[in-house]
Amino acid sequence: MIDIVFGDSACGSLRLAQRYGKGEYIMDGPFAVFISHEDGSEPTQEEIEAAKREAVEKERLAWERAVPLGGNPEDIFGFDLVLSVGDISEIQPGINRVQILGNLYSIYPNSDWQQVVQEIVSKAKEDMKTVEERAASGESLRIWYSNKPDEMCGLYWFMDHLDQWKVHDGQVFVVKLPEWEANEEGEIIQKSCWGEVAPGEWYRYITLQKPVLPGFIQSCATCWKELQRENSLLRAVVNGQLVSVSEKFYDDFILREIAAEGNEFNEAKIIGQVLAKYRLGIADFWVALRIEEMIRAGMFEVVSDAAEDMPHYHRVLKKCI
Repeated sequence: MIDIVFGDSACGSLRLAQRYGKGEYIMDGPFAVFISHEDGSEPTQEEIEAAKREAVEKERLAWERAVPLGGNPEDIFGFDLVLSVGDISEIQPGINRVQILGNLYSIYPNSDWQQVVQEIVSKAKEDMKTVEERAASGESLRIWYSNKPDEMCGLYWFMDHLDQWKVHDGQVFVVKLPEWEANEEGEIIQKSCWGEVAPGEWYRYITLQKPVLPGFIQSCATCWKELQRENSLLRAVVNGQLVSVSEKFYDDFILREIAAEGNEFNEAKIIGQVLAKYRLGIADFWVALRIEEMIRAGMFEVVSDAAEDMPHYHRVLKKCI
């Protein structure tokens, strides 16, 4: 079985899930915990140690409850192409996708993002060729997706390729991430994408696997071709449907959070609030780029820049209008 995901985090987590829970739990490597107080005070050493013990115990329980998925890491392919943003007219990801990813990732500290994204796109093309060859030999494929725009775009994009490959009936399966679920304590949990699923949780979703009919593949392929024809700067999931939208589609959410702040505000805080509060399924770089556009429009000005080793949005801005 070939597994297809649409993000690096999901790819790494799913590979760990293949062996997660096998054998006795042994904590190895560094372990980090994060503690914060509303009043900004530093946590005591006792609080830190208690948090570490709680985290280790939680990890041990997750390990013991988990069911290893089995399989080989070579069977998992992750396509982290951020297809919800920018030009999608290319049949295969190429120079346009390199330029888009380079622009998106430029908000992070790195001397040469163009080289990094060139490697991402090149690997995606190589992996797609491998998947095509294995699919032609009769191997089954399982696609993991959610309502996150990038994962929904990935699904449509991949189905378009499957339609071109003429895969056999009964060869393709999908698993869609539930919009909400209840944990062992009865609490309602919402995950935006497969990248938020821990290695010890993947086994719970195998029962959601469904076979894909040829008509579904063709329908997705048709929709993707229509999105390619429209070729907007942004795509979003609206009422469960993947549609082309204006690049300003999420601006109201951003401006709403900024309006609640004083004359000067921390841009990183705004981005965090937008992502956590509205669960739009978008990444920090898109919010940061939209705020950058607002700065160019004269709505805000930079009061202090971010440190060299931090993303560009770790800075203070000031309202101008």
